[in-house]
Amino acid sequence: MNLSLQLFPSKAESAPHIVLVHGLGSAAPAWKPLIPLLQPRYNVITVDLPGHGKTPLDKTQPMDPHSLAKLVVKEVANQFNVTSFDLVGNSWGGWIALEMAADHPQSVKSVVALAPAGFWLASFVQSFPGEKAIRLFAKSTAAIAPMFLNFEWARKYGFESVSPRWREFSEELCLDATAAMANSPGYVPGSNGMLKKRFDSKIDPAIPVTIIFGDSDNTLPASICQERTMAPTHSQWKVFSECGHAPMWDHSEEVVAEIFAAAGINR
Repeated sequence: MNLSLQLFPSKAESAPHIVLVHGLGSAAPAWKPLIPLLQPRYNVITVDLPGHGKTPLDKTQPMDPHSLAKLVVKEVANQFNVTSFDLVGNSWGGWIALEMAADHPQSVKSVVALAPAGFWLASFVQSFPGEKAIRLFAKSTAAIAPMFLNFEWARKYGFESVSPRWREFSEELCLDATAAMANSPGYVPGSNGMLKKRFDSKIDPAIPVTIIFGDSDNTLPASICQERTMAPTHSQWKVFSECGHAPMWDHSEEVVAEIFAAAGINR
């Protein structure tokens, strides 16, 4: 199948490429806080995964992270002739990014996984915890969200569980997130694609890997979803303070600094 990809070109001559992979029930606009910070150094490619954003759901497409990793690599090459890139993923997309690094060491130069799924103590046989409440909120309020999210109590209800810094979120960010969650027919297939699985692939030690969780991640809590022994032995594992499940929203500049560090780029 064809994925909806978007290229945000850098003004820097001969800039390398970086690919950004969103989480379950999200979409490419989730990366808006990072894109302008990355563009001085990178040509930025965003991905809409199947049944998310502008990519329709194809019921014949396997939705497990390993299969989606292969699909993203193939589509980036087909659409942009890009076969070498740095890589960032969040949540579900973080797991997919790690599988991309494991399966395609010739393409992935570095990977930063933000609150990646797949590091749970035991594989889930039912829907994994965390995002059901916000999905229900998004679907039930999507039509009135532009008016509804003007109110602080509404933003609190929708985003307090996502981030301790929800008060700092822009209206645009909240609207984008609500719309993405409400219009994600790939949510259930994506969730089902993670059942009875954990991240257990091997990544070439030559590929720098940084894994970042927030200290207030209620979606993938540390008690059951952040097993460090499952991470590649050469990876760096970092915990950001006052940070929820989307570190690129809570600490955009710090995340970009980690991306540059993993890629060996001096700011």
